[in-house]
Amino acid sequence: MEPHTYVWLLVIGAIVAFADGFGIGANDVANSFSTSVGSRSLTLKQACVIAVFTEFLGAFLLGSHTAETIKGGIIKVTLFADNPELLMLAMVCALVGSASWVIFASSRGWPVSTTHSIIGAIIGVGISAFGWETIDWSYNGVAKIVTSWFISPVVAGIVASGIYLGTKYFVLVHQDNSFQRGLIAVPIYFALTISINVLYLVFKGAPSLKLDKLPPYGIALIVVISTILSSIFSYFFYAQFLKRKIIGKETGLRWYHVFVVPCLSQPRYDNTADNAAERGNNIEKQEGTEENKIVQDVSSDDSSNVKKNIFQAGISIIGKKVLHGVNKEVADYDADKNQEMHDAAIKYDPDTETLYGFLQVLTASFASFAHGSNDVANAVGPLSVIYLIYESGKVDVSGKTPVPLWVLALGGFAIDVGLLLYGYHVMRSLGNKITYHSPSRGFAMELGTSLTVLTASKIGLPISTTHCITGATAAVGLCNGNAKSLNWKLLAWCFFSWILTLPVAACIAGGIFAFASNAPSLHPEVAAPAPIA
Repeated sequence: MEPHTYVWLLVIGAIVAFADGFGIGANDVANSFSTSVGSRSLTLKQACVIAVFTEFLGAFLLGSHTAETIKGGIIKVTLFADNPELLMLAMVCALVGSASWVIFASSRGWPVSTTHSIIGAIIGVGISAFGWETIDWSYNGVAKIVTSWFISPVVAGIVASGIYLGTKYFVLVHQDNSFQRGLIAVPIYFALTISINVLYLVFKGAPSLKLDKLPPYGIALIVVISTILSSIFSYFFYAQFLKRKIIGKETGLRWYHVFVVPCLSQPRYDNTADNAAERGNNIEKQEGTEENKIVQDVSSDDSSNVKKNIFQAGISIIGKKVLHGVNKEVADYDADKNQEMHDAAIKYDPDTETLYGFLQVLTASFASFAHGSNDVANAVGPLSVIYLIYESGKVDVSGKTPVPLWVLALGGFAIDVGLLLYGYHVMRSLGNKITYHSPSRGFAMELGTSLTVLTASKIGLPISTTHCITGATAAVGLCNGNAKSLNWKLLAWCFFSWILTLPVAACIAGGIFAFASNAPSLHPEVAAPAPIA
Protein backbone atom coordinates (compact mmCIF):
# COMPACT_ATOMS: atom_id res chain seq x y z
CA MET A 1 0.00 0.00 0.00
CA GLU A 2 1.07 3.59 -0.56
CA PRO A 3 2.26 5.42 2.58
CA HIS A 4 -0.04 8.09 4.06
CA THR A 5 -3.21 6.53 2.70
CA TYR A 6 -6.24 5.38 4.69
CA VAL A 7 -6.08 8.47 6.88
CA TRP A 8 -9.58 7.70 8.16
CA LEU A 9 -8.33 4.43 9.69
CA LEU A 10 -5.61 6.33 11.57
CA VAL A 11 -8.10 8.89 12.88
CA ILE A 12 -10.66 6.29 13.97
CA GLY A 13 -7.85 4.19 15.44
CA ALA A 14 -6.71 7.13 17.59
CA ILE A 15 -10.28 7.72 18.80
CA VAL A 16 -10.96 4.11 19.79
CA ALA A 17 -7.45 3.80 21.31
CA PHE A 18 -8.39 6.73 23.54
CA ALA A 19 -11.61 4.91 24.42
CA ASP A 20 -9.65 1.75 25.26
CA GLY A 21 -7.28 3.79 27.44
CA PHE A 22 -10.35 5.30 29.09
CA GLY A 23 -11.52 1.78 29.93
CA ILE A 24 -8.10 0.85 31.32
CA GLY A 25 -8.22 3.86 33.64
CA ALA A 26 -11.77 3.08 34.72
CA ASN A 27 -10.97 -0.56 35.46
CA ASP A 28 -7.30 -1.40 36.00
CA VAL A 29 -6.23 1.84 37.69
CA ALA A 30 -9.35 1.88 39.82
CA ASN A 31 -8.61 -1.57 41.21
CA SER A 32 -5.07 -0.43 42.09
CA PHE A 33 -6.44 2.22 44.47
CA SER A 34 -9.69 0.56 45.50
CA THR A 35 -8.30 -0.87 48.75
CA SER A 36 -6.78 2.48 49.76
CA VAL A 37 -10.10 4.27 49.21
CA GLY A 38 -12.14 1.45 50.73
CA SER A 39 -10.06 1.48 53.93
CA ARG A 40 -10.22 5.30 54.04
CA SER A 41 -6.45 5.70 53.86
CA LEU A 42 -7.22 7.96 50.91
CA THR A 43 -10.28 9.80 49.75
CA LEU A 44 -11.40 9.23 46.17
CA LYS A 45 -10.16 12.71 45.23
CA GLN A 46 -6.72 12.08 46.76
CA ALA A 47 -6.44 8.71 44.99
CA CYS A 48 -7.32 10.32 41.67
CA VAL A 49 -4.78 13.12 42.15
CA ILE A 50 -2.00 10.61 42.90
CA ALA A 51 -3.01 8.26 40.08
CA VAL A 52 -3.19 11.07 37.51
CA PHE A 53 0.52 11.73 38.01
CA THR A 54 1.76 8.18 38.58
CA GLU A 55 -0.14 6.69 35.65
CA PHE A 56 0.69 9.42 33.14
CA LEU A 57 4.35 9.64 34.11
CA GLY A 58 4.66 5.86 34.09
CA ALA A 59 3.07 5.68 30.64
CA PHE A 60 4.95 8.62 29.11
CA LEU A 61 8.41 8.26 30.67
CA LEU A 62 8.70 4.50 31.05
CA GLY A 63 6.06 3.30 28.62
CA SER A 64 6.73 0.09 26.78
CA HIS A 65 8.21 0.85 23.37
CA THR A 66 7.07 -2.36 21.72
CA ALA A 67 3.55 -3.39 20.83
CA GLU A 68 3.48 -6.28 23.27
CA THR A 69 -0.10 -7.20 22.52
CA ILE A 70 0.70 -8.44 18.99
CA LYS A 71 4.29 -9.54 19.55
CA GLY A 72 3.49 -12.57 21.69
CA GLY A 73 2.49 -14.90 18.85
CA ILE A 74 -1.27 -14.76 19.36
CA ILE A 75 -1.77 -14.28 15.60
CA LYS A 76 0.65 -14.39 12.69
CA VAL A 77 0.97 -10.84 11.40
CA THR A 78 2.93 -12.16 8.41
CA LEU A 79 -0.43 -13.26 6.99
CA PHE A 80 -1.25 -9.56 6.50
CA ALA A 81 2.02 -8.78 4.69
CA ASP A 82 0.37 -8.55 1.25
CA ASN A 83 -2.50 -6.39 2.54
CA PRO A 84 -1.16 -3.95 5.17
CA GLU A 85 -4.39 -1.96 5.11
CA LEU A 86 -6.24 -5.04 6.36
CA LEU A 87 -3.98 -5.13 9.42
CA MET A 88 -4.80 -1.46 10.02
CA LEU A 89 -8.49 -2.32 9.88
CA ALA A 90 -7.96 -5.37 12.10
CA MET A 91 -6.26 -3.30 14.82
CA VAL A 92 -9.06 -0.70 14.69
CA CYS A 93 -11.65 -3.46 15.11
CA ALA A 94 -9.61 -5.03 17.93
CA LEU A 95 -9.55 -1.71 19.78
CA VAL A 96 -13.31 -1.32 19.31
CA GLY A 97 -13.94 -4.81 20.70
CA SER A 98 -11.63 -4.33 23.67
CA ALA A 99 -12.87 -0.85 24.55
CA SER A 100 -16.53 -1.86 24.29
CA TRP A 101 -16.18 -4.75 26.71
CA VAL A 102 -13.91 -3.03 29.24
CA ILE A 103 -16.11 0.09 29.46
CA PHE A 104 -19.25 -2.04 29.79
CA ALA A 105 -17.64 -4.19 32.51
CA SER A 106 -16.51 -1.03 34.32
CA SER A 107 -20.06 0.33 34.29
CA ARG A 108 -21.18 -2.85 36.07
CA GLY A 109 -18.29 -2.66 38.55
CA TRP A 110 -16.65 -5.85 37.26
CA PRO A 111 -12.84 -5.90 37.52
CA VAL A 112 -11.64 -7.50 34.28
CA SER A 113 -8.23 -7.90 32.69
CA THR A 114 -7.67 -5.27 30.00
CA THR A 115 -4.74 -7.32 28.70
CA HIS A 116 -6.98 -10.34 28.18
CA SER A 117 -9.57 -8.10 26.57
CA ILE A 118 -7.24 -6.78 23.86
CA ILE A 119 -5.77 -10.25 23.30
CA GLY A 120 -9.29 -11.67 22.93
CA ALA A 121 -10.12 -8.94 20.44
CA ILE A 122 -7.00 -9.70 18.40
CA ILE A 123 -7.89 -13.40 18.47
CA GLY A 124 -11.32 -12.46 17.11
CA VAL A 125 -9.98 -10.51 14.13
CA GLY A 126 -7.41 -13.24 13.46
CA ILE A 127 -10.09 -15.94 13.27
CA SER A 128 -12.31 -13.67 11.19
CA ALA A 129 -9.51 -13.03 8.72
CA PHE A 130 -7.71 -16.35 8.33
CA GLY A 131 -9.59 -18.97 10.33
CA TRP A 132 -8.95 -20.95 13.51
CA GLU A 133 -5.52 -22.22 12.47
CA THR A 134 -4.04 -18.75 12.72
CA ILE A 135 -4.38 -18.79 16.54
CA ASP A 136 -1.91 -20.41 18.94
CA TRP A 137 -4.16 -22.52 21.18
CA SER A 138 -1.27 -24.12 23.10
CA TYR A 139 -0.09 -23.23 26.60
CA ASN A 140 2.16 -20.57 25.04
CA GLY A 141 -0.96 -18.87 23.70
CA VAL A 142 -4.63 -19.03 24.64
CA ALA A 143 -4.34 -21.91 27.13
CA LYS A 144 -2.07 -19.79 29.32
CA ILE A 145 -4.73 -17.09 29.51
CA VAL A 146 -7.37 -19.58 30.60
CA THR A 147 -4.99 -20.95 33.23
CA SER A 148 -4.49 -17.48 34.66
CA TRP A 149 -8.19 -17.28 35.58
CA PHE A 150 -7.47 -19.84 38.30
CA ILE A 151 -3.78 -19.30 39.16
CA SER A 152 -3.81 -15.52 39.63
CA PRO A 153 -6.41 -15.15 42.41
CA VAL A 154 -5.27 -18.27 44.28
CA VAL A 155 -1.57 -17.37 44.42
CA ALA A 156 -2.22 -13.72 45.30
CA GLY A 157 -4.74 -14.77 47.93
CA ILE A 158 -2.25 -17.09 49.62
CA VAL A 159 0.48 -14.43 49.69
CA ALA A 160 -1.80 -11.60 50.86
CA SER A 161 -3.46 -13.69 53.56
CA GLY A 162 -0.02 -14.77 54.82
CA ILE A 163 1.05 -11.13 55.17
CA TYR A 164 -2.18 -10.20 56.91
CA LEU A 165 -2.15 -13.16 59.30
CA GLY A 166 1.41 -12.24 60.32
CA THR A 167 0.23 -8.71 61.08
CA LYS A 168 -2.88 -9.98 62.83
CA TYR A 169 -1.21 -12.39 65.26
CA PHE A 170 1.98 -10.44 65.95
CA VAL A 171 0.43 -6.97 66.20
CA LEU A 172 -3.34 -6.52 65.96
CA VAL A 173 -4.69 -9.13 68.40
CA HIS A 174 -2.54 -7.79 71.27
CA GLN A 175 -5.00 -5.10 72.27
CA ASP A 176 -3.02 -3.99 75.33
CA ASN A 177 0.13 -3.02 73.41
CA SER A 178 -0.76 -3.38 69.73
CA PHE A 179 0.33 0.17 68.94
CA GLN A 180 3.81 -0.35 70.41
CA ARG A 181 4.11 -3.61 68.50
CA GLY A 182 3.00 -1.77 65.39
CA LEU A 183 5.74 0.83 65.81
CA ILE A 184 8.28 -2.01 65.81
CA ALA A 185 6.68 -3.71 62.80
CA VAL A 186 6.31 -0.57 60.68
CA PRO A 187 10.04 -0.15 59.83
CA ILE A 188 10.16 -3.82 58.82
CA TYR A 189 7.08 -3.51 56.62
CA PHE A 190 8.32 -0.20 55.24
CA ALA A 191 11.62 -1.76 54.17
CA LEU A 192 9.81 -4.80 52.74
CA THR A 193 7.43 -2.56 50.80
CA ILE A 194 10.25 -0.47 49.33
CA SER A 195 12.35 -3.51 48.36
CA ILE A 196 9.42 -5.31 46.69
CA ASN A 197 8.30 -2.23 44.80
CA VAL A 198 11.85 -1.41 43.67
CA LEU A 199 12.08 -4.95 42.33
CA TYR A 200 8.69 -4.48 40.68
CA LEU A 201 9.84 -1.32 38.92
CA VAL A 202 13.16 -2.84 37.86
CA PHE A 203 11.68 -6.03 36.44
CA LYS A 204 8.27 -4.93 35.23
CA GLY A 205 7.86 -1.19 35.31
CA ALA A 206 10.80 0.24 33.36
CA PRO A 207 11.38 -1.70 30.12
CA SER A 208 12.63 1.37 28.26
CA LEU A 209 15.45 1.84 30.79
CA LYS A 210 16.42 -1.86 30.45
CA LEU A 211 16.94 -2.12 34.20
CA ASP A 212 15.95 -5.78 34.01
CA LYS A 213 19.09 -6.34 31.91
CA LEU A 214 21.37 -5.38 34.80
CA PRO A 215 23.57 -8.15 36.20
CA PRO A 216 22.22 -9.89 39.33
CA TYR A 217 24.72 -8.17 41.61
CA GLY A 218 23.66 -4.77 40.26
CA ILE A 219 20.00 -5.47 40.95
CA ALA A 220 20.85 -6.86 44.39
CA LEU A 221 22.88 -3.73 45.20
CA ILE A 222 20.00 -1.45 44.22
CA VAL A 223 17.55 -3.42 46.36
CA VAL A 224 19.88 -3.64 49.38
CA ILE A 225 20.70 0.07 49.36
CA SER A 226 17.05 1.08 49.01
CA THR A 227 16.05 -1.33 51.80
CA ILE A 228 18.70 -0.02 54.23
CA LEU A 229 17.89 3.63 53.56
CA SER A 230 14.16 3.05 53.87
CA SER A 231 14.62 1.16 57.15
CA ILE A 232 16.66 3.99 58.65
CA PHE A 233 14.16 6.59 57.50
CA SER A 234 11.20 4.59 58.75
CA TYR A 235 12.66 3.89 62.22
CA PHE A 236 14.06 7.34 63.03
CA PHE A 237 11.62 9.53 61.15
CA TYR A 238 8.34 7.92 60.05
CA ALA A 239 7.68 5.82 63.18
CA GLN A 240 8.47 8.74 65.48
CA PHE A 241 6.25 11.04 63.44
CA LEU A 242 3.35 8.59 63.74
CA LYS A 243 3.86 8.22 67.48
CA ARG A 244 3.69 11.97 68.05
CA LYS A 245 0.85 12.43 65.59
CA ILE A 246 -1.40 9.59 66.79
CA ILE A 247 -0.56 9.16 70.49
CA GLY A 248 0.69 12.67 71.23
CA LYS A 249 -2.22 14.24 69.32
CA GLU A 250 0.09 16.99 68.02
CA THR A 251 -2.34 18.58 65.62
CA GLY A 252 0.26 21.10 64.49
CA LEU A 253 2.36 18.44 62.81
CA ARG A 254 2.10 18.44 59.03
CA TRP A 255 3.16 15.74 56.59
CA TYR A 256 6.41 17.54 55.74
CA HIS A 257 7.48 17.47 59.40
CA VAL A 258 8.24 13.76 58.98
CA PHE A 259 11.59 14.75 57.46
CA VAL A 260 12.64 16.81 60.49
CA VAL A 261 10.72 15.19 63.33
CA PRO A 262 13.87 14.14 65.30
CA CYS A 263 14.83 17.81 65.47
CA LEU A 264 11.48 18.92 66.87
CA SER A 265 12.01 18.98 70.61
CA GLN A 266 8.52 20.25 71.30
CA PRO A 267 5.22 20.41 69.41
CA ARG A 268 5.38 22.97 66.63
CA TYR A 269 1.84 24.20 66.75
CA ASP A 270 -0.28 26.81 68.45
CA ASN A 271 -3.89 27.49 69.16
CA THR A 272 -4.36 29.07 65.77
CA ALA A 273 -4.61 25.63 64.17
CA ASP A 274 -8.19 25.14 65.26
CA ASN A 275 -8.97 28.73 64.34
CA ALA A 276 -7.50 28.14 60.91
CA ALA A 277 -9.68 25.08 60.49
CA GLU A 278 -12.67 27.10 61.59
CA ARG A 279 -11.78 29.82 59.11
CA GLY A 280 -11.50 27.16 56.41
CA ASN A 281 -14.98 25.93 57.24
CA ASN A 282 -16.31 29.46 57.13
CA ILE A 283 -14.69 29.98 53.74
CA GLU A 284 -16.28 26.78 52.44
CA LYS A 285 -19.66 27.87 53.79
CA GLN A 286 -19.18 31.29 52.21
CA GLU A 287 -18.24 29.71 48.88
CA GLY A 288 -21.29 27.45 49.09
CA THR A 289 -23.45 30.49 49.79
CA GLU A 290 -21.97 32.35 46.84
CA GLU A 291 -22.52 29.35 44.58
CA ASN A 292 -26.16 29.13 45.67
CA LYS A 293 -26.48 32.84 45.08
CA ILE A 294 -25.17 32.41 41.52
CA VAL A 295 -27.71 29.69 40.80
CA GLN A 296 -30.48 31.76 42.34
CA ASP A 297 -29.46 34.81 40.35
CA VAL A 298 -29.43 32.84 37.12
CA SER A 299 -32.88 31.42 37.79
CA SER A 300 -34.34 34.81 38.65
CA ASP A 301 -36.33 36.94 36.29
CA ASP A 302 -33.88 39.86 36.48
CA SER A 303 -32.22 39.87 33.06
CA SER A 304 -29.28 41.96 34.29
CA ASN A 305 -28.42 39.33 36.91
CA VAL A 306 -28.65 36.62 34.27
CA LYS A 307 -26.21 38.43 32.01
CA LYS A 308 -23.87 39.06 34.92
CA ASN A 309 -23.74 35.55 36.32
CA ILE A 310 -24.49 33.24 33.38
CA PHE A 311 -20.79 32.69 32.65
CA GLN A 312 -19.99 31.79 36.25
CA ALA A 313 -22.97 29.46 36.43
CA GLY A 314 -21.92 27.77 33.20
CA ILE A 315 -18.40 27.21 34.50
CA SER A 316 -19.81 25.81 37.74
CA ILE A 317 -22.07 23.37 35.90
CA ILE A 318 -19.25 22.21 33.60
CA GLY A 319 -16.95 21.76 36.58
CA LYS A 320 -19.51 19.60 38.36
CA LYS A 321 -19.97 17.45 35.26
CA VAL A 322 -16.22 17.00 34.76
CA LEU A 323 -15.58 16.17 38.42
CA HIS A 324 -18.71 14.11 39.07
CA GLY A 325 -16.60 10.93 39.09
CA VAL A 326 -14.37 12.06 41.95
CA ASN A 327 -17.28 13.29 44.04
CA LYS A 328 -18.92 9.88 44.24
CA GLU A 329 -19.16 7.98 47.52
CA VAL A 330 -17.02 4.83 47.52
CA ALA A 331 -16.08 3.76 51.05
CA ASP A 332 -19.62 4.03 52.42
CA TYR A 333 -21.51 3.18 49.24
CA ASP A 334 -24.46 0.86 49.95
CA ALA A 335 -23.44 0.88 53.62
CA ASP A 336 -26.82 -0.41 54.77
CA LYS A 337 -26.74 -3.38 52.39
CA ASN A 338 -23.17 -4.27 53.38
CA GLN A 339 -23.56 -3.66 57.11
CA GLU A 340 -24.12 -7.30 58.04
CA MET A 341 -21.04 -8.33 56.07
CA HIS A 342 -18.93 -5.61 57.71
CA ASP A 343 -20.18 -6.50 61.18
CA ALA A 344 -18.92 -10.06 60.66
CA ALA A 345 -15.35 -8.74 60.30
CA ILE A 346 -13.18 -8.34 63.40
CA LYS A 347 -12.26 -4.75 64.25
CA TYR A 348 -8.94 -3.76 65.85
CA ASP A 349 -7.44 -0.70 67.55
CA PRO A 350 -7.96 2.23 65.14
CA ASP A 351 -4.69 3.90 66.18
CA THR A 352 -2.77 0.75 65.24
CA GLU A 353 -4.63 0.50 61.96
CA THR A 354 -3.59 4.07 61.15
CA LEU A 355 0.05 2.99 61.19
CA TYR A 356 -0.50 1.04 57.97
CA GLY A 357 -2.24 3.83 56.10
CA PHE A 358 0.81 5.41 54.49
CA LEU A 359 2.35 2.03 53.64
CA GLN A 360 -0.83 1.17 51.80
CA VAL A 361 -0.76 4.43 49.86
CA LEU A 362 2.93 3.90 49.03
CA THR A 363 2.30 0.43 47.64
CA ALA A 364 -0.67 1.61 45.57
CA SER A 365 1.39 4.49 44.12
CA PHE A 366 4.27 2.23 43.11
CA ALA A 367 1.88 -0.27 41.54
CA SER A 368 0.10 2.52 39.67
CA PHE A 369 3.38 3.88 38.28
CA ALA A 370 4.44 0.43 37.08
CA HIS A 371 0.95 -0.20 35.68
CA GLY A 372 1.10 2.97 33.61
CA SER A 373 4.46 1.99 32.16
CA ASN A 374 3.26 -1.47 31.09
CA ASP A 375 -0.47 -1.78 30.54
CA VAL A 376 -0.71 1.41 28.50
CA ALA A 377 0.54 -0.84 25.66
CA ASN A 378 -2.89 -2.52 25.67
CA ALA A 379 -4.32 0.66 24.16
CA VAL A 380 -1.38 2.20 22.31
CA GLY A 381 0.14 -1.04 20.97
CA PRO A 382 -2.50 -1.54 18.25
CA LEU A 383 -2.52 2.22 17.53
CA SER A 384 1.25 2.18 17.01
CA VAL A 385 0.80 -0.64 14.48
CA ILE A 386 -1.79 1.45 12.62
CA TYR A 387 0.49 4.49 12.65
CA LEU A 388 3.54 2.55 11.46
CA ILE A 389 1.64 1.07 8.51
CA TYR A 390 0.27 4.52 7.71
CA GLU A 391 3.80 5.94 7.64
CA SER A 392 5.61 3.09 5.86
CA GLY A 393 2.90 1.34 3.89
CA LYS A 394 4.02 -2.11 5.02
CA VAL A 395 3.71 -4.55 7.92
CA ASP A 396 6.51 -4.82 10.47
CA VAL A 397 6.85 -8.61 10.59
CA SER A 398 9.54 -8.39 13.29
CA GLY A 399 6.89 -7.59 15.89
CA LYS A 400 9.02 -4.80 17.40
CA THR A 401 6.67 -1.98 16.60
CA PRO A 402 7.93 1.34 18.00
CA VAL A 403 5.50 3.48 19.94
CA PRO A 404 5.82 7.23 19.24
CA LEU A 405 5.82 9.59 22.21
CA TRP A 406 2.58 11.26 21.14
CA VAL A 407 0.88 7.87 21.18
CA LEU A 408 2.19 7.19 24.71
CA ALA A 409 0.98 10.62 25.82
CA LEU A 410 -2.45 9.93 24.33
CA GLY A 411 -2.65 6.63 26.18
CA GLY A 412 -1.54 8.14 29.48
CA PHE A 413 -4.04 10.98 29.19
CA ALA A 414 -6.87 8.58 28.31
CA ILE A 415 -6.09 6.43 31.37
CA ASP A 416 -6.29 9.49 33.62
CA VAL A 417 -9.61 10.61 32.14
CA GLY A 418 -11.09 7.13 32.56
CA LEU A 419 -10.12 7.02 36.23
CA LEU A 420 -11.45 10.50 36.96
CA LEU A 421 -14.80 10.05 35.24
CA TYR A 422 -15.60 6.36 35.63
CA GLY A 423 -13.23 4.68 38.06
CA TYR A 424 -15.60 4.86 41.02
CA HIS A 425 -17.64 1.89 39.74
CA VAL A 426 -14.83 -0.67 40.13
CA MET A 427 -13.56 1.02 43.29
CA ARG A 428 -16.96 0.42 44.88
CA SER A 429 -16.85 -3.28 43.99
CA LEU A 430 -13.30 -3.97 45.11
CA GLY A 431 -13.69 -1.67 48.09
CA ASN A 432 -16.12 -2.41 50.87
CA LYS A 433 -18.66 -4.24 48.67
CA ILE A 434 -16.61 -7.46 48.60
CA THR A 435 -15.41 -7.40 52.20
CA TYR A 436 -14.62 -5.01 55.04
CA HIS A 437 -11.46 -2.95 54.49
CA SER A 438 -9.05 -1.44 56.98
CA PRO A 439 -5.52 -0.06 56.44
CA SER A 440 -3.83 -3.24 57.66
CA ARG A 441 -6.03 -5.39 55.43
CA GLY A 442 -5.61 -3.13 52.41
CA PHE A 443 -1.85 -3.02 52.91
CA ALA A 444 -1.69 -6.84 52.89
CA MET A 445 -3.86 -7.01 49.77
CA GLU A 446 -1.73 -4.56 47.78
CA LEU A 447 1.63 -5.86 48.95
CA GLY A 448 0.56 -9.44 48.28
CA THR A 449 -0.57 -8.49 44.79
CA SER A 450 2.70 -6.69 43.99
CA LEU A 451 4.81 -9.57 45.27
CA THR A 452 2.77 -12.12 43.32
CA VAL A 453 2.93 -10.20 40.05
CA LEU A 454 6.66 -9.60 40.42
CA THR A 455 7.50 -13.23 41.18
CA ALA A 456 5.18 -14.69 38.55
CA SER A 457 6.42 -12.39 35.80
CA LYS A 458 9.99 -13.55 36.37
CA ILE A 459 9.27 -17.29 36.46
CA GLY A 460 6.83 -17.20 33.57
CA LEU A 461 3.54 -17.95 35.33
CA PRO A 462 0.42 -16.43 33.72
CA ILE A 463 -0.75 -13.72 36.11
CA SER A 464 -3.27 -10.89 35.80
CA THR A 465 -2.98 -7.90 38.14
CA THR A 466 -6.76 -7.49 38.16
CA HIS A 467 -7.31 -11.12 39.09
CA CYS A 468 -4.58 -10.89 41.75
CA ILE A 469 -6.12 -7.97 43.63
CA THR A 470 -9.53 -9.64 43.52
CA GLY A 471 -8.13 -12.90 44.90
CA ALA A 472 -6.14 -11.05 47.55
CA THR A 473 -9.24 -9.13 48.63
CA ALA A 474 -11.28 -12.32 48.98
CA ALA A 475 -8.53 -14.21 50.84
CA VAL A 476 -7.91 -11.47 53.38
CA GLY A 477 -11.66 -11.26 53.92
CA LEU A 478 -11.70 -14.98 54.71
CA CYS A 479 -9.06 -14.41 57.39
CA ASN A 480 -11.86 -13.07 59.56
CA GLY A 481 -12.84 -16.70 60.05
CA ASN A 482 -16.42 -16.03 59.00
CA ALA A 483 -17.83 -16.80 55.56
CA LYS A 484 -20.41 -14.03 56.05
CA SER A 485 -17.64 -11.43 55.83
CA LEU A 486 -17.48 -11.91 52.04
CA ASN A 487 -19.91 -10.93 49.29
CA TRP A 488 -19.99 -14.26 47.47
CA LYS A 489 -22.51 -13.11 44.89
CA LEU A 490 -20.31 -10.22 43.74
CA LEU A 491 -17.25 -12.48 43.67
CA ALA A 492 -19.13 -14.91 41.45
CA TRP A 493 -20.02 -12.10 39.06
CA CYS A 494 -16.37 -11.01 38.96
CA PHE A 495 -15.20 -14.52 38.10
CA PHE A 496 -17.96 -14.84 35.49
CA SER A 497 -16.80 -11.60 33.89
CA TRP A 498 -13.24 -12.98 33.61
CA ILE A 499 -14.52 -15.97 31.65
CA LEU A 500 -16.62 -13.71 29.41
CA THR A 501 -13.76 -11.32 28.62
CA LEU A 502 -12.00 -13.37 25.94
CA PRO A 503 -15.02 -14.60 23.92
CA VAL A 504 -17.02 -11.36 24.15
CA ALA A 505 -14.13 -9.14 23.04
CA ALA A 506 -13.29 -11.66 20.30
CA CYS A 507 -16.87 -11.78 19.00
CA ILE A 508 -17.25 -7.99 18.93
CA ALA A 509 -13.93 -7.39 17.18
CA GLY A 510 -14.23 -10.36 14.81
CA GLY A 511 -17.79 -9.48 13.84
CA ILE A 512 -16.94 -5.86 13.06
CA PHE A 513 -13.88 -6.92 11.06
CA ALA A 514 -15.87 -9.48 9.05
CA PHE A 515 -18.51 -6.84 8.28
CA ALA A 516 -15.99 -4.17 7.28
CA SER A 517 -13.54 -6.33 5.33
CA ASN A 518 -16.23 -8.04 3.25
CA ALA A 519 -18.40 -4.99 2.59
CA PRO A 520 -19.02 -3.93 -1.03
CA SER A 521 -16.67 -1.22 -2.32
CA LEU A 522 -17.56 2.09 -3.93
CA HIS A 523 -14.42 1.76 -6.04
CA PRO A 524 -14.60 -1.58 -7.87
CA GLU A 525 -11.57 -0.65 -9.96
CA VAL A 526 -9.42 -1.13 -6.85
CA ALA A 527 -8.26 -4.73 -6.65
CA ALA A 528 -9.94 -6.47 -3.74
CA PRO A 529 -7.93 -8.66 -1.39
CA ALA A 530 -7.93 -12.38 -1.96
CA PRO A 531 -11.03 -14.13 -0.57
CA ILE A 532 -10.65 -15.36 2.97
CA ALA A 533 -10.57 -19.13 3.18
